[in-house]
Amino acid sequence: MKRTRVKICCIGNPAEAEMAIAAGADALGLVAAMPSGPGPISDEAIARIVADVPPPTATFLLTCEIEAHAIADHVRRTGANTVQVVNHIDARESERLAVLLPTIRRVQVLHVEDHTVLDLADAYSPFVHALLLDSGRPSAAVPELGGTGRVHDWAISADLVRRSPRPVFLAGGLTPDNVGTAIREVQPFGLDLCSSVRTRGHLDSGKLATFMEAVRRADVPL
Repeated sequence: MKRTRVKICCIGNPAEAEMAIAAGADALGLVAAMPSGPGPISDEAIARIVADVPPPTATFLLTCEIEAHAIADHVRRTGANTVQVVNHIDARESERLAVLLPTIRRVQVLHVEDHTVLDLADAYSPFVHALLLDSGRPSAAVPELGGTGRVHDWAISADLVRRSPRPVFLAGGLTPDNVGTAIREVQPFGLDLCSSVRTRGHLDSGKLATFMEAVRRADVPL
């Protein structure tokens, strides 16, 4: 069976971390300071949550830093085992980060605005462990670096998945109603979600269970 991994983002406290793990999440997303979007918490809070997460659950630090040394320092402050770079940074910084953090999993976010994202994927792939496709607008007056709740063009995402030498996560507007279509059309390695499993900003166990069941139903034999 093909099993699509699930990352639950915007984890705000240890109770939400426990809820996500109990529901079967493969990874937790911990959002540091951002120019916009939901779920940011302090580096101290991230470090406290990370310290209690059992293996094999991955802990993703979402950082908007754009220089390798600043990203590396951010990871060291929080203790996360994976860093998710949410900005389109210079590929040379990605290369430097691989040298600074050789034992940390590195994930580069690609915001799918048009087909030029395919060139970005080629530039980053040699230096990261995975790519994550989202629906932000990094060039907006107030940069959107994730958490938009918008679906982007999955045809572009599917093309990128076929071309990518790295595993690819899909984010942006995923719900129990559309996740089956997303899995069939894009065939991502994993999914990343935040708002659709929350009620009034808090992780909702019922919505989380519904989403996870929809993913299980959508997974099919290879």
